[in-house]
Amino acid sequence: MGNREDLLAGAKRCLYEKGYARTTARDIAAASGTSLAAIGYHFGSKEALLNAALVQAVQEWGDELGDALAAEGGAGGSAAERFESIWTTVVELFARHRQLWAANFEIFPHLERAPEMRRFFAEAAQLGRQGLVSLFQNVDMAAVDERTAQTLGSFYHALVLGVMAQHLIDPERAPSGRDLAEALRIITANRAPGR
Repeated sequence: MGNREDLLAGAKRCLYEKGYARTTARDIAAASGTSLAAIGYHFGSKEALLNAALVQAVQEWGDELGDALAAEGGAGGSAAERFESIWTTVVELFARHRQLWAANFEIFPHLERAPEMRRFFAEAAQLGRQGLVSLFQNVDMAAVDERTAQTLGSFYHALVLGVMAQHLIDPERAPSGRDLAEALRIITANRAPGR
């Protein structure tokens, strides 16, 4: 690995160990075995490096999710069974990567005062929406058009953020894959809970 890759690996390690807001440039340099100057040379700023590391870590989480689903046989079955199976796996991976999701929430207050950072994460979120549609609808990501990403992808993205927040706040009472599938069945059947 070169300095750039070392910096990304070190920044990801810091995101997991210290979070977004508490990570310093010195922390990243120490974790990556590089100099402070290397951060500026390769990324321009600590924030740009942490942003890139966070996006890469989330992409790796998505790859891990895809691998886990493939190992389960692709979460086949009906759409409802697939939804439940995927969410069960997502929830399991949330627990394993709790620090990553906490770091995601740490960036939100910074976005209001940093338009460049907001644009960066808006683009990353749009790719995430496409990826979520691909995952849940079992279609190739290239087949996901902009309108579908905006509607269905935004729905899945809202679910991910909401479920993630609940698991960070109260993991014991946060919804499981089964809970989410049951809620969706109730909503789509337009019936009262428990009937």
